Amino acid sequence: MHGEFKVPGGKLVVVDLEVRDGVIADFQLAGDFFLEPDSALESINAAVNGLPANSDARTITAAITAALPSDAVLLGFTAESVATTTRRALAQATSFTDYEWEIVHGAAYPPVVQMALDQVLAEEVGAGRRKPTLRIWEWNSPAVVIGSFQSVKNEVDPENATKYGFEVVRRISGGGAMFMDAGAVITYSIYAPSDLVQGMSFADSYAFLDEWVIVALRSLGIDAFYQPLNDITSAKGKIGGAAQKRLGAGAVLHHATMSYDMDGEKMVEVLRIGREKMSDKGTKSAAKRVDPLRSQTGLTRAEIIDRMVETFTKLYGSTPGDVTPEELEQANRLVAEKFSTEEWLQRVP
Repeated sequence: MHGEFKVPGGKLVVVDLEVRDGVIADFQLAGDFFLEPDSALESINAAVNGLPANSDARTITAAITAALPSDAVLLGFTAESVATTTRRALAQATSFTDYEWEIVHGAAYPPVVQMALDQVLAEEVGAGRRKPTLRIWEWNSPAVVIGSFQSVKNEVDPENATKYGFEVVRRISGGGAMFMDAGAVITYSIYAPSDLVQGMSFADSYAFLDEWVIVALRSLGIDAFYQPLNDITSAKGKIGGAAQKRLGAGAVLHHATMSYDMDGEKMVEVLRIGREKMSDKGTKSAAKRVDPLRSQTGLTRAEIIDRMVETFTKLYGSTPGDVTPEELEQANRLVAEKFSTEEWLQRVP
């Protein structure tokens, strides 16, 4: 069995192993990381060999940590990343380059249709009727997109939302509210088979699925990095946040919104951002939490998107695609049956 894991902001970790009589055998760690002393490599290999094949990542991490010499130095990887890679090998996980990716960057849809499309396209990938897909969203009207488990009344000021023309919609993934002003954000979704994140914790998979974005932003001169659990940020401030949903249909939906040209004052009028959350972020003003991509790059929104598509294609390969008429029809049905209903929007009042 073979597993690979690119540590976000770090190095590639590779493991090869066999399973005999329910235990790990012939375990071999490799990669482009740095490790001192040399003998620590054999210590890691010996620690994993003989572990039960159903060991979880915590057990594998503990075994490696206990076996490392006291003077060991691991650069570009950790015991946890070796455990993640091992679990991916045991689960026979795939990687980005195992798939033929399609990139969809087409028409703007109403916010409620965007919610439905995320579910439809993820389910189509899970069913094998659509290739794994990266979709760049376009917006023709402003919206507040709240997480699946958020309270509408706790997150949104209805009077100010109406005042500024913001529609309130609920997505199928968890996480926080997204302030989506038309033309002021860059939003993308990844629809992939669940095998791509096999063996990963949610925390690991967030950074893994957004690693290409970090590469793209750094190529534009932004000192971007991932801040757990789900923030894309830089030394100058937060850039955006991600959310994820693993569907029973065999697919993972991962989407992120990055601010291009944030009107912070409008945002704090429309969103009810609690004092605890702001205190946790170490700032008094919500407007200061987000440093838009325009101010950091001086580029147009279209130019940044072009670099994102270029980076994704260079790393993983892709072909252009579009939402099919059948998929759009399915989405419109879901709008009527689910996403536009008060039952869905007010599922957490």
